[in-house]
Amino acid sequence: MKAMILAAGRGERMRPLTDRTPKPLLVAGGKPLIVWHIERLAAAGFTELVINHAHLGEQLAAALGDGRRWGVRIAWSAEPPGALETAGGIAQALPLLGDAPFLVVNGDIWCDWDFRRARDIALSPQHLAHLVMMANPAHHAGGDFALDETRAPAQLMLADGGPTLTYCGIGVFHPDFFAGVPRGSVMKLRPLLDAAIPRGLVSGERHAGRWVDVGTPERLAALDRELS
Repeated sequence: MKAMILAAGRGERMRPLTDRTPKPLLVAGGKPLIVWHIERLAAAGFTELVINHAHLGEQLAAALGDGRRWGVRIAWSAEPPGALETAGGIAQALPLLGDAPFLVVNGDIWCDWDFRRARDIALSPQHLAHLVMMANPAHHAGGDFALDETRAPAQLMLADGGPTLTYCGIGVFHPDFFAGVPRGSVMKLRPLLDAAIPRGLVSGERHAGRWVDVGTPERLAALDRELS
């Protein structure tokens, strides 16, 4: 099973830190955010990684290379200036990801979710996507989706005014989920989810562990203190 780390974003909220450094290379706890992912993916048995890049992408490629120092192989998916957003970036990388379900991880988060779970999730044939959800943080109190945990596996539901959870930037996707996204197009992930969820094509689970959306210099500093 392959994994993709999303690393093409500009990181506007992290400026000026990201004016000269790509966001996934910002350091917390003595190592770049993206290296935390690579090490945990390698420990979970993932050996083939795909990483997309746009803003200061040459720095990412120079810092990480082909991944051999972590015992993985990194394939790079280049995007044009401005990047292609999440769905567009994944669609662009599909030739590198293959025909089987794959794991996707946002490069600007820190989370202790067990990546080994992705293989079990990929065995579920009835869903094209599976999202890892978290309790809503203070900076995203409205959440993203509801989760019907009375079903097995739990089903993602569009928010209808009831309790919601926040998508934490970790998901397992089948390539067919992105079949309608032309390569090279700019597209967010949310419209695809909004179309697929009512059709029962998206499952989910609640993660009760540690998760940080490293979206601001303040949250990066707090994570650095915690990990150090």
